[in-house]
Amino acid sequence: MSHITGLSTARLLAERDIRLSEEQQRWMDGAICRLENNEPLQHVLGYCEFYGRKFKSDGRALVPRPETEELVDWITSMHNAQCTMHNLNILDIGTGTGCIALSLAKELEGAKVWAIDISTEALSLARENAEMLEARDVRFVECDILRECEKIKGCYDVIVSNPPYVRECEKVDMEANVLDYDPHTALFVSDDDPLVFYRAIAEFALENLAPNGALYFEINQYLGRETCDLLIGLGYKNVELREDINGNARMIKATL
Repeated sequence: MSHITGLSTARLLAERDIRLSEEQQRWMDGAICRLENNEPLQHVLGYCEFYGRKFKSDGRALVPRPETEELVDWITSMHNAQCTMHNLNILDIGTGTGCIALSLAKELEGAKVWAIDISTEALSLARENAEMLEARDVRFVECDILRECEKIKGCYDVIVSNPPYVRECEKVDMEANVLDYDPHTALFVSDDDPLVFYRAIAEFALENLAPNGALYFEINQYLGRETCDLLIGLGYKNVELREDINGNARMIKATL
């Protein structure tokens, strides 16, 4: 109702008699039908709110989650002062809508951000969001981190990723609005090797992090200890595991 009328939630609750035009009512009827079919609200509206900004949202990429905002907040708080001293080089692996890369580009003034994804469709959505948010210092690259890294080799102050981490065995616990509408390539990993992306990214970062650079991950809440052990085994130091607002192990930071 707020979306279609342009009225705030408070105004809608205060008004006793709100009348919709025929066009508005048709849109509302269609929206209700889509919601009853478990389509995400963000797809129905065509956008989502993330870290204080609107992002286009549709079936080309995962709907950004509130937990990922916490990861962005951690990175900005840790590197804001550093950004004032020199331009940060940031790499976002598996960018999806571009919510992490674009938020960091807007928050960390002067940062140069590279964002990669294996999905052509996801990158097209991310580019649309970059244009809408006027984030001109973000470069998008189509790349499979498991197979081809030559085109993104560099010297990055921050490497961040929210890669696929849901095990196949966890499908039974997922809501239909996620399972039926979010791209499965951005969600699932095999039960046999659920840390495949973390291993590949961490090995890439060994050679491409700048001195004093930092690696950040969003993780599967059930695999926090295993992900920390993987990083420690590869030689990372200062491995820090953080919980999200719901008390779930959700984020990791590590340095070399």
